[in-house]
Amino acid sequence: MPEPSTATAPAGVSAAVTGYLAGLGPEPVEPARPPAVLTLPLRRRLALLATGELAPADWNRVADDWGREADARYRACAELRPGGAAAAPLRLGVKDTVDVAGFATRLGLRRYRHHPARGARLLDGARALATVAKLVTTELNIGIGSGCGNPWFPRIDPAGSSTGCGVAVAAGICDLALGTDVLGSVRWPAGRCGVVGLRMTHDPAAVHGMLPLSPSMDAPGWVARTADDLAVLAEVTGLPIPRAEQHHGLRIGVVAEVAEGGAEAEVLAALGATGERLAALGHRVRTARLGTPWGLRGAAWELCAREAWEGSRVWAGRITDELSPSTRRALDSGAAVGDERWAEVRGQQAEVRAAVPALFEEAGVDVWLLPLDPDVPRPRGAARAASSLVTPGHPDYDREIGYTPVASFAGLPAITFPVGRSGAAPLAMQLVGRPGSEGMLIGLAREAAAEVGWPTGQE
Repeated sequence: MPEPSTATAPAGVSAAVTGYLAGLGPEPVEPARPPAVLTLPLRRRLALLATGELAPADWNRVADDWGREADARYRACAELRPGGAAAAPLRLGVKDTVDVAGFATRLGLRRYRHHPARGARLLDGARALATVAKLVTTELNIGIGSGCGNPWFPRIDPAGSSTGCGVAVAAGICDLALGTDVLGSVRWPAGRCGVVGLRMTHDPAAVHGMLPLSPSMDAPGWVARTADDLAVLAEVTGLPIPRAEQHHGLRIGVVAEVAEGGAEAEVLAALGATGERLAALGHRVRTARLGTPWGLRGAAWELCAREAWEGSRVWAGRITDELSPSTRRALDSGAAVGDERWAEVRGQQAEVRAAVPALFEEAGVDVWLLPLDPDVPRPRGAARAASSLVTPGHPDYDREIGYTPVASFAGLPAITFPVGRSGAAPLAMQLVGRPGSEGMLIGLAREAAAEVGWPTGQE
């Protein structure tokens, strides 16, 4: 085989490439502030459209142009269709493991795709919004690394398998994103991107048309820029997002085990400040022990791993893509969870779910408050995980299993919301409620959340 030439390329080659690149717009390196109309609260945008102060044609033109530029910068979309929302004031993006009629579903793989005849059941009856994008996910929900950039916190990895959902909403490509949350796959990207993520109550019927990963914990999840935006979307879209509820004097339990488990000082300070804010608004906030669900967070990871491996034995014959080493390691970790241990964990999960009513009543709480993670998010490259699934024997196991599995294992709804910053990193909290309490969680998050805002460049 001849060696590549080391001769200098003809000038015409460089000129042609330079000319082509010039037509693509600015190099997508630094974050860029979106047009002001895209950062307005949704209530304000809809009011302007209703009165004619904002013309629909102008709105769609600005949104289309920005969507193209933002996706070039942040790579949130597996497929983007600007221009398809001419009659809709709101824009929806959907994780690429969720079926949408008219779009291919790729499952985060390079070559695989199928073309569903109908979309996920959860999208039936939607109004006032148009689907403009399928959003990036990791391989089969369990790979590592999506390639997405973080619009508000560029040094922070967006994390989670619903990565594109958090990034697309934060970037202003869409107003609402539908993803899936097993152990935190919606909540992590939302928290890392400074937006709001809602995990729904576990309901097997709600995930029809979505790739199963861990059927006993799979749940749909919604991402919006703010809790009030999510409340607006619940009111106007016809989607099964419960409407925000305003309650006074709720009993809020700050999870006592967080302070005992080595959470970083800045995280604990943010937890305390969030509790104080809710108390100042008239809620009854006190420390309470979570108990058994706290101790079974690691079991949730084992359950997810085994169920993912079981699923892979079904779909393996239909997927010919060569999976990444991290995806393979995640599946192998499920094979290592033996039948006896699997049965034991399933029994523990059944007991926890049966005890949910008593869990809240005995602790005297309506809602649990705890951080999204024990640590301030690290910059990209600070830690390199070999697998997306944490297994016993990990050198920092207790910290790595995190706090999100509390809701997942018990099948409970949870919402994460921004509460501030630590330098160039976002800080987020989560609220966990009884089954079906999503409306209350949205209302509480609206009271407690902070606007983290677009970066100033001075972090």
